[in-house]
Amino acid sequence: MYPYFRMIKLLAIARKRPKMEIMDKSVLKLRVWPGDIDIFKELNNGRHLTMMDFGRFEIAARNGLLSLAKKKGWGFAVAGASIRYRHRLHLFDKFELHTKLAGFDKRWFYFHQEIIRKGKIHSSALVRTVVTSKTGIVNINDVIKEMGLDIDIQPLPDWVKAWSDAEEMRPWDNPGKQERKSAKPK
Repeated sequence: MYPYFRMIKLLAIARKRPKMEIMDKSVLKLRVWPGDIDIFKELNNGRHLTMMDFGRFEIAARNGLLSLAKKKGWGFAVAGASIRYRHRLHLFDKFELHTKLAGFDKRWFYFHQEIIRKGKIHSSALVRTVVTSKTGIVNINDVIKEMGLDIDIQPLPDWVKAWSDAEEMRPWDNPGKQERKSAKPK
């Protein structure tokens, strides 16, 4: 089950914390609770990604994007993610979630997120997100303008661009680009 109560608590606290700029880093102190673990009593792989929601929502709450989205009827969606699991987190372990905007282009926001315990990275992810409306994806320039920011789109870091380019080559997203062989027996 999605940790709604933790999210509500996080957003209530975020509203009382100092404002963040769009490129600031969020650091949240969290703990592995019984609802977060799998049968091996460690943080479930899917829960790593759910925890990462917390970091992105905290940034959106503290930089004004969340209230703007509510006013405009916008939503947020994850449009892709790549995660690397390095070390286990066990029941009741405390850890930090570090979240920073790695960059953005005309369509996507790219977040680099790390779960860290005692200076050791336990998981690290690149998460591509989008702002949506009833009519589809909201152009990033429109989001930036509505937030009252005066920043231009900068080239993505090479590693983010390489990942984004690789995502566009997936055969299931581009059915006409890959030759498909018939499964008929000879």
